[in-house]
Amino acid sequence: MSVALDSDPRAALRWKRTLAVMFFAQLVAMIGFSSIFPFLPLYVQSLGSVTGLSTEFYTGLVFSGQAFSMMIAAPIWGALADRWGRKLMVERALFGGAVILGLMALARSAEELVLLRMLQGLISGIISAANALVAAVVPRVRSGYAMGLMQVAMGLGLGLGPVVGGVVADAYGYRAAFYITAVLLVIAGVVVFFGVEEKFAARDPKRSRAFDFTATWRRVLSAPGVRLMYALRFINQMGRIIFIPILPLLVLTLIDNPGRVNSFTGIVIGAASATTALFSIYLGRMGDRSGHRRIVITCLFGAGLLFFLQGLVNAGWQLLVLQMLYGVALGGTVTGISALLAIHSQSGDEGAVYGLDSSITSGARVIGPLLGVGIAAWMGVRAVFLTAGLLYSLAALLAFLSLPRPKR
Repeated sequence: MSVALDSDPRAALRWKRTLAVMFFAQLVAMIGFSSIFPFLPLYVQSLGSVTGLSTEFYTGLVFSGQAFSMMIAAPIWGALADRWGRKLMVERALFGGAVILGLMALARSAEELVLLRMLQGLISGIISAANALVAAVVPRVRSGYAMGLMQVAMGLGLGLGPVVGGVVADAYGYRAAFYITAVLLVIAGVVVFFGVEEKFAARDPKRSRAFDFTATWRRVLSAPGVRLMYALRFINQMGRIIFIPILPLLVLTLIDNPGRVNSFTGIVIGAASATTALFSIYLGRMGDRSGHRRIVITCLFGAGLLFFLQGLVNAGWQLLVLQMLYGVALGGTVTGISALLAIHSQSGDEGAVYGLDSSITSGARVIGPLLGVGIAAWMGVRAVFLTAGLLYSLAALLAFLSLPRPKR
């Protein structure tokens, strides 16, 4: 199942090959899934509505509906992974996502697109499936390095995907971008099928086909520190996304040329993503050596301080620098929490652990943007950044007081 040791050359080769294949698969999958982001609102407008509701309403549903359905489905798929195999769940996410995205190219109305996006949330979920597989095959003492590498793949994919999708949509149209995305996911699925060797054994073979999800979830949530780490994940994701809907409004007050708002906002987001990807693997390996608890607490505190400072900026370059530093802190936080979940949970429960993790992340993706917009309307745009700072400060305090200390 897990915890192969580097002293066994064949076992070490197997987990390293699996990690390399999953890095490639996550990179390609993230390029594919994120390639539709730049033009998705315009695609909704081009399709039109058959019910007479506004396209703005359906544009919101296209994003939030997928996150909501994933929040429901992710823990179920995770529990099934522990019974039927994590590699199978990765292939389900990749090939299922390819089919759904291919169907999106044939959508005839905004309503059909929203339905397909919700089906995508129910069927896909590559991040949790990939993390569960990696956590199951990589030795626990290397979990920080492995999760950091997967975070790098996700960051690179999310950075490259919108560029690829925008270029394809401009050159060949919206529907062609969906077809190319589907092909990318198929390629990733084929590579996983032939490149990953999973020696899977169900935790309880006699009940490997039983749908006793609640027992699995109770066992996961009863492990010391796991519930706290899920709380930290939720707060981190809230802080990560709460400011995104209103970021252009702040940028508009910081730069002289209003025509550069979109491009500068994209640079800010892209720069933060780049530093997150670059420092994830470094901070993950540092956590393997010195302890992930210390890394997580430090990065949560740093993120809170950086958001307080962002609420006070008066120039675009200041926001850019602070967001890049926040990306460094985010890399340590995301990787550290993922590694701690692997360390503190039981071997054999990886699917359930990261399925619940994905559900919690999706829940924050649903609530965070709504909360950010509400705070901006009530107290102003800068109050959103101060709120994010408070969230991260709360998370740092919780982690300092309650996160289990490493066993000696």
